[in-house]
Amino acid sequence: MGEFLTPELVERLGRAASLWTGAAKVFVGRDTRASGVELEQAFARGVVSAGGDCILGGVLPTPAVALLALDLGVVISASHNPPEYNGVKFFDANGHKLPDASEEQIEELLAAAPGIDQGSVERVEVATDSYLQHILERFGSDLEGLRIVVDCANGAYSGLGPLAFEQCGAQVHAIGDAPDGTNINVGCGATDLTLLQHVVVDRGYDLGIAFDGDGDRMLAVDEKGAVVDGDQIIAILALDQDVDQVAVTVMTNLGFHALMREHDITVHTTDVGDRYVLEALQREGAILGGEQSGHVIYLRDHVTGDGLAAGLLLCSALKGRKLSEAADVMPRWPQAKEDVRVERKELSSAVVAEVERLNEAWDGEGRVLVRPSGTEPLIRVLAEAENPEIAAQACASIAALVRRELG
Repeated sequence: MGEFLTPELVERLGRAASLWTGAAKVFVGRDTRASGVELEQAFARGVVSAGGDCILGGVLPTPAVALLALDLGVVISASHNPPEYNGVKFFDANGHKLPDASEEQIEELLAAAPGIDQGSVERVEVATDSYLQHILERFGSDLEGLRIVVDCANGAYSGLGPLAFEQCGAQVHAIGDAPDGTNINVGCGATDLTLLQHVVVDRGYDLGIAFDGDGDRMLAVDEKGAVVDGDQIIAILALDQDVDQVAVTVMTNLGFHALMREHDITVHTTDVGDRYVLEALQREGAILGGEQSGHVIYLRDHVTGDGLAAGLLLCSALKGRKLSEAADVMPRWPQAKEDVRVERKELSSAVVAEVERLNEAWDGEGRVLVRPSGTEPLIRVLAEAENPEIAAQACASIAALVRRELG
């Protein structure tokens, strides 16, 4: 919400959330943004004013809050966005993101007045230790001899992420682990891998692991400095964990689908968003899925996507191989992407018709995907084909059409 997320609004949100849960126990974590402290306190005031009890865990990765959620789990974070932004994420008692209908019910209670009965605020110091113990016990393995650069994005995994890999025996060099309230996701982390690439290559490390600011995304860099994205990470884990089905989004590379067909692994495709991937996994009884952007969800002994768990599983899956070798199992079809700023986000009939024409003409040898951004006045265009020039030409052509029709 950026500038619109005021302490007054967050206090009302805390009160509304507490009323919605029945004035019960709410567990709250936050990332390292400077605004997080004030907003955390505001949310707690709201919970207390509705008779609820608020347990403050301090700086914690989003997946830790999902695991430790009480009647409700709340994260004060804008995730991978710049430090001047902030937001509020909700998890139910099972650690799942609230569906849209539940969030709308909370919004309907924003005008509620403080109650007579007052709740309490408790600050706990052991949440980080509890989370780390859970992750190491369930996802840790012997990483002796592995040399890793860990980029914490100056976010919630600062200190915690490198420690986990060290406790598994890896030699770790940490970067992006000095948060000052203003540097989360700035020139580091999963949203900017440049620094990680340079450090891995210049210092001769085996690989790099990068989190985003709140820890629900993870991307990697191989020993040559090449990016290993979410598609490739999920592919490596699917083969290592011997799963029979996975869930991914419409953005997932066609090379991933080809590899899964080769290994008789069923692929469930969802709309963009880790929430939809998680819903598909739960619906199908599957345990592995995620997004190209780095959300990796592994539901054996977990409830949501977790950057640290994914990083540990990836390192375990190498089994003596270089990361570049492991990632090469998945052929990557060239993708061309462009974000077109528009006045309206409803696709015109001309755009829809041209996309359908191209997809029919390519007949599985490529594809074009056009979709509105969920948060910005943008239309996102993706073209994918075995020939990079064909993909680039199709992307440029569709983007130009979108600009003429909607710009």
